[in-house]
Amino acid sequence: MSFIVNLALGLLFGVGLIVSGMADPAKVLNFLDVFGTWDPSLAFVMGGGVIVAFIGYRIVFGMKAPILGGKFQVPTRRDIDGKLLAGPALFGVGWGLGGFCPGPALTALGLGSTGILAFMPAMLIGMWAARMLSEGGAKLRAA
Repeated sequence: MSFIVNLALGLLFGVGLIVSGMADPAKVLNFLDVFGTWDPSLAFVMGGGVIVAFIGYRIVFGMKAPILGGKFQVPTRRDIDGKLLAGPALFGVGWGLGGFCPGPALTALGLGSTGILAFMPAMLIGMWAARMLSEGGAKLRAA
């Protein structure tokens, strides 16, 4: 049952990315080009996402337990470290250069977008490198 629910939610997310234009790197890059060919339409997409997330979190945090799981897993750490700052900065640079972030990249892969052929290997290598750096740092701290 959980697989079917997750599949349905993933498909809904993918369709939303296509309909909103987030799977089109040209539209994303035009949104980021504030002093050039700026396209403000993605601000409405993000605003809609914030509203839905706000309402969803209010509903979920009012529940005792998840509908399909055992317990909620909410982060407890509140400190800000270098990884917390570097990760989003690197994510933003990649998004700004390529016009993709991971969710829309997977959607664009299914659509056969040409730019994705260069972006997807770079994204996977970056994810692998981040994991190796993180695991290497943890091993060094343990030693």
